[in-house]
Amino acid sequence: MELRLIDPPNPRLLSSSSSSSPSSSLLTLWRRRGRSLLLLVRARKRRSPRSNGLGGEPKRELSHILRTEAAVLGVEKRAGSASSTRLWPRAVLEALESSVSDNRWESALEIFGLLRKQRWYQPKSRTYARLLTMLGKCRQPEHATSLFRAMLSEGVKPTLDVYTSLVGAYGFSGLLEEAFLTVDEMKTISDCKPDEFTFSILINCCCKLRRFDYIPTLLTEMSYLGLECNVVTYNIMIDGYGKAGMLEDMENSLFDMLENGRCLPDIFTMNSILWAYGNYGTIAEMEKWYNEFQLMGVEPDIQTFNIMIKSYGKAGMHEKLRLVLQYMKKRFFSPTVITFNIIIECFGRGGNIKEMEYYFRLMKIQGVKPNSITYCSLVSGYSKAGLLDRVPAIIRQTENTDVVLDTAFFNCVINAYGQAGEVKIMGEMFELMKEKKCKPDDVTFATMVHAYNAQGMYEAVKLLGEKICRTEKEASVKIF
Repeated sequence: MELRLIDPPNPRLLSSSSSSSPSSSLLTLWRRRGRSLLLLVRARKRRSPRSNGLGGEPKRELSHILRTEAAVLGVEKRAGSASSTRLWPRAVLEALESSVSDNRWESALEIFGLLRKQRWYQPKSRTYARLLTMLGKCRQPEHATSLFRAMLSEGVKPTLDVYTSLVGAYGFSGLLEEAFLTVDEMKTISDCKPDEFTFSILINCCCKLRRFDYIPTLLTEMSYLGLECNVVTYNIMIDGYGKAGMLEDMENSLFDMLENGRCLPDIFTMNSILWAYGNYGTIAEMEKWYNEFQLMGVEPDIQTFNIMIKSYGKAGMHEKLRLVLQYMKKRFFSPTVITFNIIIECFGRGGNIKEMEYYFRLMKIQGVKPNSITYCSLVSGYSKAGLLDRVPAIIRQTENTDVVLDTAFFNCVINAYGQAGEVKIMGEMFELMKEKKCKPDDVTFATMVHAYNAQGMYEAVKLLGEKICRTEKEASVKIF
């Protein structure tokens, strides 16, 4: 099936194969709703609220207030001082917001500890909810429990948002039993009964942990409580099933969403469907659903095109990859750093170094700044092509930019030299990693151990094991 990159939706462009599928009657019914549904989608988008930061101000305003690394570091340095009780409120809140937004949980908890020492401090449930959400993303359930207890000790009454964030903190960390117990506790509190968003978070946790067997029970419980799935709930299930390769269940969730009548597919629905089919190599289905969503009035965004580019690259369909790039240019979609990273990774994985380097040059010509992922893909490409002599030049390039090299980049470099048997250079890269303040992780140590074992360097493995023990014994963050 051919992909049709169309401007206005045109039913005649849909192939006959898709119209003869079991879902054709449902899709036909959907199309008949036509313009009214499209207008409703656009009206809902216009009414969508802006998200607020910790201080309750719009993010656009917060971004203009002391968002410099020096200001944040200045507050962090005072976090351990018991005498810092009269700091400027805006500086502390800004530093806290920055750390929470970047999911730097250690820094966020230290700054929050400093915040609690201030004379002007007034505990707010909204702040606790934001911190609990962050701890859930960072898989820190113990700190989430301590934070919740600290909130209770301050006499703050937990709200629905706080409980929902706590459910996420437990669930995303793999503690589903604690998450379910928290929901049961919520049911006993009149003004904190779980709502659609609470169950959406719980369903999302089950999807992330591949515990899809819980989802039917949760949906039944929602129905018993008089709650209905909203577009967020459906999108979570569609995305979860898609990422797990359960394409039939994914389609069933989509059809349930369409039959519901009250939930309109949006760009998140579209991107999840396309990603799933593209990732598992069913390119024809991806192209079919691309056309179907356009006929439903859902227009693609830059992420849609990035998904398609990655899918075509993974399938080795480079001509269609270029077709998407041409269409993006026609529709005035500028490639982002993610777009170029996908393309560079695609050609590097296939050993096409010439194309990889061409798009890297094009990226810089178009004013798109490479990031750590870009350089990681370049190193990986050179490694697979046996061109390790070009890796030092990549490292030198990063030193002449403001790119912050992370653990993933150094893991890539260490792996490249380790696989080539260059254990001496691998060790030098490990030392450079520490100089750049990048913390080694399990992948770092596992890669080095494998490389040393392959060379029979068992003494080096022993020394590395001692370094691992020292790393694990580093003092943990103490807040409460």
